[in-house]
Amino acid sequence: MIPVNTPRLAGNEAAYLQECIETGWISSEGPFVSRFESAFAKVVDQKFGIAVTNGTAALECAIAALRIGPGDEVILPTFTIISCASAIVRAGATPVLVDLDPTTWNMDVQQIATKITARTKAIMAVHLYSLPADMDPILQLCEQHGLFLIEDAAEVHGQTYKGRPCGSFGHISTFSFYPNKHLTTGEGGMVLTNDEALAERCRSLRNLCFQPQKRFVHEELGWNWRMTNLQAALGLAQLEQLEEVVKLKRQMGDRYRESLKELEAYFEFPPSDKSYSKNIYWVFGLVVKSQSPVSLSSITDALKKHRIGTRPFFWPMHEQPVFKKMGLFQDEKYPVAEHLARNGFYLPSGLGLSETDQNKVADCLKEIMG
Repeated sequence: MIPVNTPRLAGNEAAYLQECIETGWISSEGPFVSRFESAFAKVVDQKFGIAVTNGTAALECAIAALRIGPGDEVILPTFTIISCASAIVRAGATPVLVDLDPTTWNMDVQQIATKITARTKAIMAVHLYSLPADMDPILQLCEQHGLFLIEDAAEVHGQTYKGRPCGSFGHISTFSFYPNKHLTTGEGGMVLTNDEALAERCRSLRNLCFQPQKRFVHEELGWNWRMTNLQAALGLAQLEQLEEVVKLKRQMGDRYRESLKELEAYFEFPPSDKSYSKNIYWVFGLVVKSQSPVSLSSITDALKKHRIGTRPFFWPMHEQPVFKKMGLFQDEKYPVAEHLARNGFYLPSGLGLSETDQNKVADCLKEIMG
């Protein structure tokens, strides 16, 4: 089996985990948590990092820290993981959607201004599938209208926009460390900010809002979103390899592009670069064109028979049944997102994928396409 993702554990992971076991520090009180927070914040060029249990928790923590709630609106792309919209909905606020730019597969920044109202509290910029969103226009809108910028950088560890780290732009930014990310802690996430008050609020929210002097007297309800010392140890070891990982990912992306170039008549390929950034290929996605002789389902079924894993693209928020039942996004249409969702998938893209297996995937896909 060639799975869609295999993590790469090639550094100090075992040594740091052994240190946790030998010292007995395995809980969230262990020293690797603060070490990982500080090191990751430095890489992303933010002052404060707050480690949490996963990327979804990071988003919910960010929304809660900004006190976004009933009556507020947050603008985000319709094409993303459901965690982005669910964090807004769970807070009692309203998600407001925009479509994608067909050339970058990121939110269409030209549509954002038309969605801003007196109730808009924030823009959630989500960097999708390895190229960053175009940040300059988003930053300008936030400044012009006095909006918070929530930057979801879960898929772009090590990526930059005009030379500046993704995750450094937001009033509050979030990352995920799920195993398919460039940097993994198994499960885990991080909230980052330059605002000391916001950072302190995030620390409180992730820790049940315990108080320093009266620990079990609560003025506010929080969550248990604490990252363990074991996870943080794994994360720190992974972070030490980030530069090498980004280089490997770009090599994998270039290899797929070269080996599959004869199929360009049948597939839209991921954009290799824009003026502000070069793709780091978190995943290598393909979008089936209308002239393809083989349908998306037939392609993925055939790859599965060859024991090659794939994943479909995200399904748009405006077409999610759970949100339709809530009365959200009635009669809304976003054609670019709908096209990508119905025709897009990605090939095995994990850091543990060998060059031999990657070539096998490419050869198999070419055989399926005839």
